[in-house]
Amino acid sequence: MIRILLVLTIGFLVGASDAPAAGGLNNFFKDKTKIDNPFSLRDPFKAPVNKSEGKKEGRGFRITGKGQYSNIGDTALDQLSINEMRVVGVLIGKERRALVNIGKDNKKIIILKEGSKIGPEQAELKAILPGGIVLVEKITNVYGEEEYLETVIPISK
Repeated sequence: MIRILLVLTIGFLVGASDAPAAGGLNNFFKDKTKIDNPFSLRDPFKAPVNKSEGKKEGRGFRITGKGQYSNIGDTALDQLSINEMRVVGVLIGKERRALVNIGKDNKKIIILKEGSKIGPEQAELKAILPGGIVLVEKITNVYGEEEYLETVIPISK
């Protein structure tokens, strides 16, 4: 019995000394494939990760709500002047929208919806009608009382 153990122990020691070093595992695929680093490839049994999931900015659009996307940039509505606004169109339907040009020489059109606060006075867009829009401003009169000033802006030709 001791002889068998002695022979096995010597066999394991001789076999372990002749075994290739750990660097041999890295070079195992060198002769067998043209892929440079086969261990860096993704697992074929897992679903691939979408490229758009990790990157949220610079996609050309932004998410405005659940299932709603827009490629129109935000404009600071508190910088607009009510005196220079021109309504160039309205969209009537479930989601009413007004198309407003901010200046006479400016070609930029802004899309407004009901409830938007416009200008430094924070005038609220109360209604979008087929003929134009209605703005309501809350002001304080000479007597210190709050008043509501309504402004109707018709569609410009």
